[in-house]
Amino acid sequence: MQDRRHFLKAAALGAAALSLDGVTSKPAHAAPFVKGTKAKPIVVSTWDFGRAANEAAWDVLKSGGRALDAVEAGVKVPEADPNNHTVGYSGFPDRDGRVTLDACIMDELGNCGSVAALEHVVHAISVARAVMEKTPHVMLVGDGALQFALANGFKKENLLTPESEKAWREWLKKSEYKPIMNIENSSYGPEKGTAFNPLKLPGNVYNHDTIGMIAMDANGNLSGACTTSGMAFKLHGRVGDSPIIGAGLYVDNEIGAATSTGVGEEVIRVVGSFLVVELMRQGYSPEAACKEAVTRIVKKNKQRAQGLQVGFLAINKKGEHGAYCLQKGFNYAVKSEKDNNILIDGKHYF
Repeated sequence: MQDRRHFLKAAALGAAALSLDGVTSKPAHAAPFVKGTKAKPIVVSTWDFGRAANEAAWDVLKSGGRALDAVEAGVKVPEADPNNHTVGYSGFPDRDGRVTLDACIMDELGNCGSVAALEHVVHAISVARAVMEKTPHVMLVGDGALQFALANGFKKENLLTPESEKAWREWLKKSEYKPIMNIENSSYGPEKGTAFNPLKLPGNVYNHDTIGMIAMDANGNLSGACTTSGMAFKLHGRVGDSPIIGAGLYVDNEIGAATSTGVGEEVIRVVGSFLVVELMRQGYSPEAACKEAVTRIVKKNKQRAQGLQVGFLAINKKGEHGAYCLQKGFNYAVKSEKDNNILIDGKHYF
């Protein structure tokens, strides 16, 4: 009997050791996370238009301001830019010619706010922050989001500029109003006598959609913001990942923060930004965590993944940053005391 008890005890200890080694141990390539570690202020954001956004965010950070204020100020820049047709004012409309905006924001305390399918208000990110600070809710959508915005002093405006309307009317000439899967992608397909160019797909370098921004302030606190006008010529009412906490954006002040860009449906399927942060919790570096999230998308449907773009961007509490994407063409901007708003090409799977 004693031998049997000894055997069972030894087996249990061995199983526990295997479990710890196989499940909770950190990957060999990961830098260990040191709780309480602080870094100097830093802001990172998706795509080349993130550089102008970073400058506005840095004005807040360099004076000791809060990361939350920095990310809101930063993404408001592309939201108001008439030359940017994928965020805010002048965004390309849906199939009905209506410009609808999605945005979310999250602070170091886990507070968050979001709006989806919001019309007639340029700064969707500020409405999202008002939802966070003035209501018991996380998300408001459609007419309810607009009603709330107007009640809180936001100005009602026409977001459809002549240039965006012209692009929509050109699209209407060849496109039918049908709920066809990925019709947005097919409209960027090969023309007669030309080769298919995956970089022309929505969410790619020629048609980037979302600005996601994450920042760390002088107190070592993290916040993030994400805002978009969504995929061009989408079905009215379509919402991607950008306003969804855990998909388009996630912040955990003990670990790090992540955001995403590209075709939001794929990000939602893997709860992408939350996944990236949880991988960093396990010890993955920001880049390695982003790469694993991209790999999960590929594993779900490789054929589908080959025809679209998704990119993830992350920072950890040490101020380390990294990104990874499906296709070549994604880049991100970094502004800190060390990096003077440099643009970095994200590594890619395909």
